Amino acid sequence: MENHFVHSKEGGEPLTNPVLLSPEQARQMIREQRWTKPTAGMAKGYIQANLAVLPKEYAFDFLLFCNRNPKACPIIDVVEPGEHAPKQAAPNANVKTEIPKYRIYKHGKFVEERTDVIDLWNENMVGFLIGCSFTFEQALMDNGIPIRHLEEGCNVPMYLTNIQCEKAGIFEGPMVVSMRPMTERDAIRAVQVTSRFPSVHGSPVHIGNPETIGIKDIHQPDFGDAVPIKKGEVPVFWACGVTPQAIAMYVKPEIMITHSPGHMFITDLKNEQFSIL
Repeated sequence: MENHFVHSKEGGEPLTNPVLLSPEQARQMIREQRWTKPTAGMAKGYIQANLAVLPKEYAFDFLLFCNRNPKACPIIDVVEPGEHAPKQAAPNANVKTEIPKYRIYKHGKFVEERTDVIDLWNENMVGFLIGCSFTFEQALMDNGIPIRHLEEGCNVPMYLTNIQCEKAGIFEGPMVVSMRPMTERDAIRAVQVTSRFPSVHGSPVHIGNPETIGIKDIHQPDFGDAVPIKKGEVPVFWACGVTPQAIAMYVKPEIMITHSPGHMFITDLKNEQFSIL
């Protein structure tokens, strides 16, 4: 990852490395729009979450969809109608303003990207925080497995696949996966490491040939940024919390608010709370 440093609003001296920020400090920076980039590596040691917001008439079906598809959509917390904070994950936060970039989908079409959703998130909305693979990246690095998109200072590559999620109510469609290239030896270790994090996508869903899961060009991700795959490396794919955005495009609800891929909500929960031995 690039060695980014946080600057004061007046453009003064750097305050700290974003890796060392507390969740509250990171959210404040994001709320004040002093950080609008992807959040990979920020607030080291704390759970980051994907976001999906829907009118409450869709909420039960979506909750059931997440329960039936825990690899892609593991729920961390729910923001109830009329509320702005997830009571367990970050009770003093405001999910309407503390994600660097949001995406708005209307009737299945991506219509807008913005830095807050205050005017769109009304008392009829329910917000779902979904586990993010950024959580287990620190565990991979602690085991000597390099993370290419952090090395390159870019967003993780994400792809639509031919893996179909299990239907629940109106919700159905394809799984999105994130990809990290690594050696075959590291891939074996990565399976062992990430299987300890079932609440944040767990072990990979595929290793090797991208075409097997419907990815025609590994160098053209559907979301995020392409990263180089070096000689002797294989692509390793994990289920991804961007899946609800693919579902939105497939099912076409009246409105769905999501995070922009790679731009997560940083919770007060520590990574080890979601690890099993």
